Amino acid sequence: MIVIPAIDIRDGKCVRLQQGEMDKVTVYSDEPEQMALRWAGLGAERIHVVDLDGAVQGKPVNRQAVRKIVEAVQVPVQLGGGIRSIESIESYLSAGVSRVILGTSAVEDLSFLQSACKTFPGQIILGVDARGDKIAVQGWTEEKDLTPAALARECEGMGVSAIIYTDIHRDGMSTGPNIESTRLLARSTRVPVIASGGISGIEDVIRVAGLARDGVQGMITGRALYQGTLDLAEAIEAVKKKFLHSP
Repeated sequence: MIVIPAIDIRDGKCVRLQQGEMDKVTVYSDEPEQMALRWAGLGAERIHVVDLDGAVQGKPVNRQAVRKIVEAVQVPVQLGGGIRSIESIESYLSAGVSRVILGTSAVEDLSFLQSACKTFPGQIILGVDARGDKIAVQGWTEEKDLTPAALARECEGMGVSAIIYTDIHRDGMSTGPNIESTRLLARSTRVPVIASGGISGIEDVIRVAGLARDGVQGMITGRALYQGTLDLAEAIEAVKKKFLHSP
């Protein structure tokens, strides 16, 4: 179980949104690579990066900012947002990104997801974003009549390295993670799940860590880190201690 700090990029800057709304944005840094260095220095084992402009426009937009992050840190970087072609995947992986997250492109074309997993084994993550019990795509602007569990089952055996589950209603709100929905999704698939959205403090970190037995391998947190309600080093240490003392 690892704690993964998030860096969301819009117009080349590090920002956070509330519930995915592009007009509810807070800018935290004009230099996202400096935030990456900060999180890496506090012990992050992986960094989660999202190209918000790319997610909405359906193509990579903030390539330069991503490149600066990858060049700045030694820890693996996973990236999502607007990656909807084999060429885009190859470009980012060649630039040093460790894993690529496919959301809209995977939901709308499972054959593309399968092809990507075959071409880049172990480097493809499926992004499952949900509003209620429906999958959201196109930068969370559209909904599909498909549940997270159903999508996860359809992707079994394709070679997806992990599933990132985001509860949009909780994302950027610091209202606590959706523990039950995350647990249900993790139990419905053999693919490791990474929880995202809603973590507000150390208590939430401990709660999510308790889902390890259900198949959850990590958690992504953003706003709590930026607002100071969660200390990354403390969160990492708390998770390590929990498993050190677990029977």
